Amino acid sequence: QVQLVESGGGLVQAGGSLRLSCEASGRSSNVHVMGWFRQAPGKERNFVAASDRDGSRIQYADYAKGRFTISRDNVKNTAVLQMNDLKPEDTAVYICVAGGNLYTDYFFYNHRGQGTQVTVSS
Repeated sequence: QVQLVESGGGLVQAGGSLRLSCEASGRSSNVHVMGWFRQAPGKERNFVAASDRDGSRIQYADYAKGRFTISRDNVKNTAVLQMNDLKPEDTAVYICVAGGNLYTDYFFYNHRGQGTQVTVSS
Protein backbone atom coordinates (compact mmCIF):
# COMPACT_ATOMS: atom_id res chain seq x y z
CA GLN A 1 0.00 0.00 0.00
CA VAL A 2 1.10 3.55 -0.73
CA GLN A 3 0.20 6.50 1.45
CA LEU A 4 0.22 10.06 0.12
CA VAL A 5 0.35 13.10 2.38
CA GLU A 6 -0.03 16.60 0.99
CA SER A 7 1.19 19.80 2.56
CA GLY A 8 1.65 23.45 1.65
CA GLY A 9 -1.87 24.65 1.04
CA GLY A 10 -3.17 27.87 2.49
CA LEU A 11 -4.53 31.34 1.82
CA VAL A 12 -2.78 33.65 -0.62
CA GLN A 13 -3.67 36.85 -2.44
CA ALA A 14 -4.16 36.90 -6.20
CA GLY A 15 -0.81 37.08 -7.94
CA GLY A 16 0.93 35.22 -5.14
CA SER A 17 2.58 31.81 -5.02
CA LEU A 18 2.20 28.55 -3.14
CA ARG A 19 4.26 25.40 -3.10
CA LEU A 20 2.44 22.11 -2.56
CA SER A 21 4.29 18.99 -1.59
CA CYS A 22 3.18 15.36 -1.65
CA GLU A 23 5.18 12.69 0.13
CA ALA A 24 4.71 9.03 -0.73
CA SER A 25 5.38 6.32 1.82
CA GLY A 26 4.84 2.61 2.03
CA ARG A 27 5.38 0.63 -1.16
CA SER A 28 6.43 3.75 -3.00
CA SER A 29 8.74 1.76 -5.27
CA ASN A 30 5.54 0.90 -7.19
CA VAL A 31 4.90 4.56 -7.86
CA HIS A 32 6.05 5.72 -11.28
CA VAL A 33 3.83 8.73 -11.86
CA MET A 34 2.78 11.36 -9.33
CA GLY A 35 0.44 14.20 -10.04
CA TRP A 36 -2.21 16.61 -8.88
CA PHE A 37 -5.92 17.11 -9.39
CA ARG A 38 -8.11 19.84 -7.96
CA GLN A 39 -11.75 20.22 -7.05
CA ALA A 40 -13.58 23.43 -6.27
CA PRO A 41 -16.89 23.41 -4.36
CA GLY A 42 -19.73 22.36 -6.60
CA LYS A 43 -17.44 21.68 -9.54
CA GLU A 44 -15.98 18.57 -11.09
CA ARG A 45 -12.51 17.32 -10.28
CA ASN A 46 -9.91 18.44 -12.82
CA PHE A 47 -6.44 17.34 -13.79
CA VAL A 48 -3.67 19.82 -12.94
CA ALA A 49 -0.31 18.20 -13.70
CA ALA A 50 1.58 14.93 -13.53
CA SER A 51 5.15 13.75 -13.92
CA ASP A 52 6.85 10.42 -14.31
CA ARG A 53 9.72 9.45 -12.05
CA ASP A 54 12.57 11.12 -13.94
CA GLY A 55 10.62 14.04 -15.39
CA SER A 56 10.87 12.80 -18.95
CA ARG A 57 7.09 12.82 -19.27
CA ILE A 58 5.27 15.80 -17.79
CA GLN A 59 1.78 16.96 -18.63
CA TYR A 60 -0.09 20.07 -17.56
CA ALA A 61 -3.67 21.21 -17.89
CA ASP A 62 -3.94 24.18 -20.23
CA TYR A 63 -4.78 26.55 -17.37
CA ALA A 64 -1.64 25.43 -15.50
CA LYS A 65 0.85 25.91 -18.34
CA GLY A 66 3.23 28.78 -17.70
CA ARG A 67 2.09 29.26 -14.09
CA PHE A 68 2.49 25.86 -12.41
CA THR A 69 5.54 23.60 -12.32
CA ILE A 70 5.61 20.01 -11.15
CA SER A 71 8.83 18.38 -10.04
CA ARG A 72 9.91 15.12 -8.43
CA ASP A 73 12.41 14.34 -5.70
CA ASN A 74 12.91 10.60 -5.88
CA VAL A 75 15.23 10.53 -2.86
CA LYS A 76 12.47 11.97 -0.70
CA ASN A 77 9.65 10.26 -2.67
CA THR A 78 7.91 13.58 -3.12
CA ALA A 79 6.18 15.52 -5.85
CA VAL A 80 6.14 19.29 -5.64
CA LEU A 81 3.70 21.63 -7.37
CA GLN A 82 4.98 25.19 -7.54
CA MET A 83 2.09 27.52 -8.31
CA ASN A 84 2.77 31.11 -9.34
CA ASP A 85 0.53 34.00 -10.37
CA LEU A 86 -2.38 32.44 -8.57
CA LYS A 87 -5.92 33.54 -9.43
CA PRO A 88 -9.15 33.34 -7.43
CA GLU A 89 -10.35 30.63 -9.82
CA ASP A 90 -7.45 28.44 -8.65
CA THR A 91 -9.22 28.11 -5.29
CA ALA A 92 -9.82 24.40 -4.73
CA VAL A 93 -8.81 21.33 -2.80
CA TYR A 94 -5.65 20.00 -4.43
CA ILE A 95 -5.33 16.22 -4.35
CA CYS A 96 -2.13 14.27 -4.90
CA VAL A 97 -2.32 11.07 -6.90
CA ALA A 98 0.14 8.31 -7.76
CA GLY A 99 0.16 5.32 -10.05
CA GLY A 100 1.92 3.32 -12.71
CA ASN A 101 1.15 5.47 -15.74
CA LEU A 102 0.39 9.07 -16.58
CA TYR A 103 -3.34 9.69 -17.01
CA THR A 104 -5.49 12.77 -16.94
CA ASP A 105 -8.42 10.74 -15.55
CA TYR A 106 -8.49 10.67 -11.76
CA PHE A 107 -9.97 7.18 -11.54
CA PHE A 108 -6.97 5.53 -13.19
CA TYR A 109 -4.71 6.44 -10.27
CA ASN A 110 -4.40 3.70 -7.66
CA HIS A 111 -3.34 5.99 -4.84
CA ARG A 112 -4.82 9.31 -3.74
CA GLY A 113 -4.19 11.71 -0.91
CA GLN A 114 -6.70 13.49 1.31
CA GLY A 115 -6.13 16.85 -0.33
CA THR A 116 -4.97 20.27 0.79
CA GLN A 117 -6.98 23.47 0.56
CA VAL A 118 -5.75 26.35 -1.58
CA THR A 119 -7.64 29.62 -1.29
CA VAL A 120 -6.80 32.62 -3.44
CA SER A 121 -8.33 35.92 -2.45
CA SER A 122 -8.98 38.74 -4.91
